[in-house]
Amino acid sequence: MEQQKLPNATIALILSIVSFIACCCSMGIGGLLFSGIALFLVNKDTKLYQENPELYSNFSQLKTAKTIAIIGLVLGVIAFALSIFQIISAGGWEAYMEQQQEAMEQLGLGS
Repeated sequence: MEQQKLPNATIALILSIVSFIACCCSMGIGGLLFSGIALFLVNKDTKLYQENPELYSNFSQLKTAKTIAIIGLVLGVIAFALSIFQIISAGGWEAYMEQQQEAMEQLGLGS
C-alpha cells in the first residue's frame, strides 16, 4: 500500500512558523492565535497517524510543526505578558498610547 501524507502537516508547519514570527507583532496575540491553530491541527493529525501509522510518511514534519508551535506559543505568552506589564506600568491604556505617540514623534514618524 502506498503511503500518503498527513492532511494538515504542511499547513500546521506554516502556521507554526508564522506564529514564531507573529509573536513579536501585535502584542503577542498573533503568535498565540497562529500557534493555537497549529497545535489544534497537529493534535488532529497525530490522532489520525496513531490509528494507522503505516499509512503516513510525513510524521516527522508534524513533530517539527508541534515543536515550532510550542515555541511560538511560549514566546507569544511572554510577549503578551510583557505588553500587559507595559500598559499597567504606564498607567493604563491612554497613558501607554500617549507614550507611544511621543516616542513616534521623537523618531520623526508621528504626525
